[in-house]
Amino acid sequence: MIYDPLELTSELIRCRSVTPNNDGAIELLSKKLEDIGFDCEIIEFTEEGTEPIKNLWARIGNKRPCLSFAGHTDVVPVADEESWSCPPFLGKNNGEAIIGRGAADMKGSISSFVSAVSKFLVENSNPFEGSIAFIITGDEEGVAINGTSKLLKWMEKKGYSFDDCIVGEPTNPNSLGEMIKIGRRGSTNITITCNGLEGHVAYPHLADNPIPKLVKIINELISQPLDEGNEYFDASNLELTSIDTGNFATNVIPSSITACLNIRYNDNFDKDKIEEEINKRLNCFDYDFDVEFQHSGDSFITKPGQFVNDLQAIIEKHSGIKPVLSTTGGTSDARFIKDYGRVVEFGLIGKSMHKIDEFSKNEDIIMLRDIYFDVLRKYFS
Repeated sequence: MIYDPLELTSELIRCRSVTPNNDGAIELLSKKLEDIGFDCEIIEFTEEGTEPIKNLWARIGNKRPCLSFAGHTDVVPVADEESWSCPPFLGKNNGEAIIGRGAADMKGSISSFVSAVSKFLVENSNPFEGSIAFIITGDEEGVAINGTSKLLKWMEKKGYSFDDCIVGEPTNPNSLGEMIKIGRRGSTNITITCNGLEGHVAYPHLADNPIPKLVKIINELISQPLDEGNEYFDASNLELTSIDTGNFATNVIPSSITACLNIRYNDNFDKDKIEEEINKRLNCFDYDFDVEFQHSGDSFITKPGQFVNDLQAIIEKHSGIKPVLSTTGGTSDARFIKDYGRVVEFGLIGKSMHKIDEFSKNEDIIMLRDIYFDVLRKYFS
């Protein structure tokens, strides 16, 4: 049985799996994979204060090497369904493209995964030397607490492992074949609260204004670059995202002020080193202030080797484009996967993701299926 990637994309879009809801998406994939011989386990993880999330582990074969496909079935909300040219959860195929929430990010890629594997198994009716696995979550677009991170730990306890993994995030800016993600920058949120003494603006000597203090703190943080980048990464960047006093009065000096910043850092740093660097820059101040760090993932790199080189060559064969090896963009579940095996990201075009009339071209979904299929043939040759 060979699955049509276009039909499966539409089927998955019809599952209204707006994070953290599942609406049958995980069960649909599990059934499709079971029907072509996979052993599937649906695992629900919970944690106090969060919604329960269903995840899927599926595997066929029990030998090494193991190639895994990873992705998420959850999608972002639709703000105004009336603004779409068709219902966003209809999965409409207009003959040229499939329109719907998740068409690009990333139900089209998951469908291409499954179609490629089904085609490979038909071609290899005798057991092949190795195994294929799926790591699918419903919690990538949400808080990412009960999803891939916990699924990987569960796999480790069960003795399940993989060697290489392709994450189907929409990595291509404009044309299929432009970009493979071989790493991601780390991300750290910083909250700085500077304290003072509330008072009337007409009597500043009776108050202690925290705002000028915070301005000096921020200037110290942003006055010098964190680094200059390296062979695979751009320079780390620190961005100010919010400043707030909670003060709506025009004649009151506030008692405190809070600034929020985000750092996207390369592999010159990890979460401990980035905290050390920030604290070093703040040591010159004796103000009354607090600093909190919240880390969402360290940077990582999968340096080019046979797997990356083969993927690059296969993509160029199908698309006519030699993809650049990139570490740009935000975070993804690859930040968890990299602790368990080699991981790269390659999927559809991301230009329409999270937008009104999100779509993927039919020809792109089919080409992506063919790329994944050739990856399987090369990997197990």
